[in-house]
Amino acid sequence: MKIIELKKSVTASNDADAAALQSELAGKGILMVNIMSSAGSGKTTLLERIIEDLGRTVRIGVIEADIDASVDAERIEQLGARSIQAHTDGMCHVDAGMTRAALDEMGSNDLDMIFLENVGNLICPAEYATGSHLGVMLLSVPEGDDKPLKYPLMFSTSDALVITKTDALEYFSFDMEKCMQRARSLNDKIRIFPVSAKTGNGMKEFEEYLLAEMKSLKQV
Repeated sequence: MKIIELKKSVTASNDADAAALQSELAGKGILMVNIMSSAGSGKTTLLERIIEDLGRTVRIGVIEADIDASVDAERIEQLGARSIQAHTDGMCHVDAGMTRAALDEMGSNDLDMIFLENVGNLICPAEYATGSHLGVMLLSVPEGDDKPLKYPLMFSTSDALVITKTDALEYFSFDMEKCMQRARSLNDKIRIFPVSAKTGNGMKEFEEYLLAEMKSLKQV
C-alpha cells in the first residue's frame, strides 16, 4: 500500500486546475466522486459496501485523504480495490493539485470509477474543488437532522446527500422528512439516498445512481 504526503497546491487557480483534471478524467471515461462528511459518518464503510457490490464489474480506485494514519486505505485494499493513503500535511481539505498528485501516484488509466474520501469535516472540503464529477456528502443518523441549518455550504454545493446508518433510526430522534426538506431548501437539485451500508438497505438505489453517472460520462 502506498502512502503519499500531500502539500497544498501552490497555484492560485484551483478552480481552473480542477476543471482541467475533471476534463482529463472525463476524456478517459473515468468518473471521480468526492465523498465528504464529518468524521465517523461512515465514509469508509459505505465505500467497502460499494466495492463489495460493484467491484466484480467496475474497476474502482480509492484515494483515502487523512491528516495521518493509513487504516482506511488498508481496509479498502483488503477488498481488492486499488487505493492510496494521502496525508494532507495537517490541512482539513484536499484541493485539485493534491488530488492530481495522488492520482499520479496511484495510477488511474485502467479504472472506471475513483472515489476521493475527503478529510472528515463539513466545512473545508466544501470550499475546494478537486476535479471530481460528483460531490457526495454523507450525513449519519446519529449526527442529527439539523445539520443543513448548521453547514449550508456543504449541502448547497453537493450533488447528492447520502443519509447513512438508517438502521439506527429507532435509537435517535432523527426526523427524515425534516432533514430532506431542509437539504432541498438549500439545493433543490440534490439527490437524496437514505441507506444502511451495514444491512444494504437503500444501497441499490445509490449504486444505480453512480453507475448511471459513470455510463453517461463514458458516452460523452
